[in-house]
Amino acid sequence: MYHFTPPKAVEAKVFMRLPDHLRRDKAADLTPWARQQHPGVPIAAFLEGPSFDRAGHLYCVDIAHGRIFRTSPDGSVSVVTEYDGEPNGLKIHRDGRIFVADYRNGIVTVDPATGAVTPVLDRARLERFRGVNDLVFASNGDLYFTDQGQTGMHDPAGCVYRLRANGQLDRIIDNVPSPNGLVLNAQENVLYLAVTRANCVWRLRLLPDGTATKVGVFVQLSGGLAGPDGLALNEEDGLTIAHAGYGTVWICDRLGDPVIAVRSPTGLYTTNVAYGGNDRRDLYITESYSATVLRVRVDVPGRSMFSHA
Repeated sequence: MYHFTPPKAVEAKVFMRLPDHLRRDKAADLTPWARQQHPGVPIAAFLEGPSFDRAGHLYCVDIAHGRIFRTSPDGSVSVVTEYDGEPNGLKIHRDGRIFVADYRNGIVTVDPATGAVTPVLDRARLERFRGVNDLVFASNGDLYFTDQGQTGMHDPAGCVYRLRANGQLDRIIDNVPSPNGLVLNAQENVLYLAVTRANCVWRLRLLPDGTATKVGVFVQLSGGLAGPDGLALNEEDGLTIAHAGYGTVWICDRLGDPVIAVRSPTGLYTTNVAYGGNDRRDLYITESYSATVLRVRVDVPGRSMFSHA
């Protein structure tokens, strides 16, 4: 008989706090995004999209102020670029280019050496995106990304797209109440999708032609002020879920049962996750409101972003 074991609770530690000279938390610093998304809350920076390059540098976006930061292994922070955008998700291509899901501008690339921002895709056919959110690469170079905008239970019209390496754009699903983070399983025949406003993670089976079938709920969460946000997988096909508005990251086994609850010491907005370190057993977590990156040591390594290189 199967017996559910409650998850083990651990607390993360602060790895990086955004330095004071980079924090913008005065009334004059408020941007249109900040006023709309989090009214009345001073936002020094809203960190999201953690991703490591091969040299061990951690990149994060600041959606509130249109910035991308690079943090070295010793915790020092530099600004890669600042531009007229609202960068949300970030992933690094095998060729070193940084791809960003920008809420205002669509999919763009960023040159990590120069900070130059280049548009890639700002609309599907002739229709503008609602507001792209997060992205992930398949091993063949196909780019999966979510178009969330302001969708939710009141307007379940969010979409998931795939931009093929040959430039073809496919809409995989178009009835999601707030699609957010996403990740492929090791075989790349399942796409896990954080559905924030429904407080759950969907499981999309992908057919050989790339279309979705038998879409269902994989993990149902409860509580919190937002819902599941960023996702990652470990080497045992366990799913890691950043529960924004709950101050917790859930590490689940391959069946979706939570085995570890990582608690934040700095705030409730644990928005995204990335595995790093030489053995990929360090889990890094963005806590957005405090503009900090947290870190915790785990037993199971995360999957390598560059396994397809």
